[in-house]
Amino acid sequence: MLAKPNALLFDLDGTLLETAKDLGNALNHVLQTMQRPLVSYEQYRNIASNGAKGMLELGFGEELDSLNFDDLRAQFLTHYETNICVDTVFFEGIEPLLNELNKQDIPWGIVTNKPEFLTQKLVQHFPLLNECKVIISGDSLPERKPHPRPLLHAQEQLDIQSPTTWYVGDAQRDIQAAQAANMTSVVAEYGYLPSIQESQTWSADIHISHPLDLLTFI
Repeated sequence: MLAKPNALLFDLDGTLLETAKDLGNALNHVLQTMQRPLVSYEQYRNIASNGAKGMLELGFGEELDSLNFDDLRAQFLTHYETNICVDTVFFEGIEPLLNELNKQDIPWGIVTNKPEFLTQKLVQHFPLLNECKVIISGDSLPERKPHPRPLLHAQEQLDIQSPTTWYVGDAQRDIQAAQAANMTSVVAEYGYLPSIQESQTWSADIHISHPLDLLTFI
């Protein structure tokens, strides 16, 4: 039986926030400037957790090797930063989940591979996220997920005696990081998974198909 958490950490994209549409908008902006075919939400949704590199690989395929990747990535990030919260929203159930954690005095934080300048700009659009106790971004430390250090550093910042921390994410690197940090790992199946079937091979402790499912385990 799993020990009840006294702290929770969350991934950001694909776990707390539905960011795929704004990331897809940035990709399609770059594709349009390069006179390439645009991609649909259904095509890019489950790639969104892989950041600029994954999205550009989707859009350009093998052709990306013959193009200036750094220039394309800069165009992608510039457009995304400028339009970071046009279509981004909380996943259904996240707001009541976080409010319940606050009600139960269970501290929570965010550990993401998103660069800090984008993380901070995005979080500002969601006052509830400003109630989190710690935010660790992809460049806050020399290491990033799947390395466990970002999770362990976030746990240290929470300053809890004998922490029993759960980490919730939608990518294999999230589960690998949680396992390496000796935290309870939770797969957010509603996020940007390659497939539910593939996530079953990650050996996570818990799988949830809706954010509020987490409360039944807590």
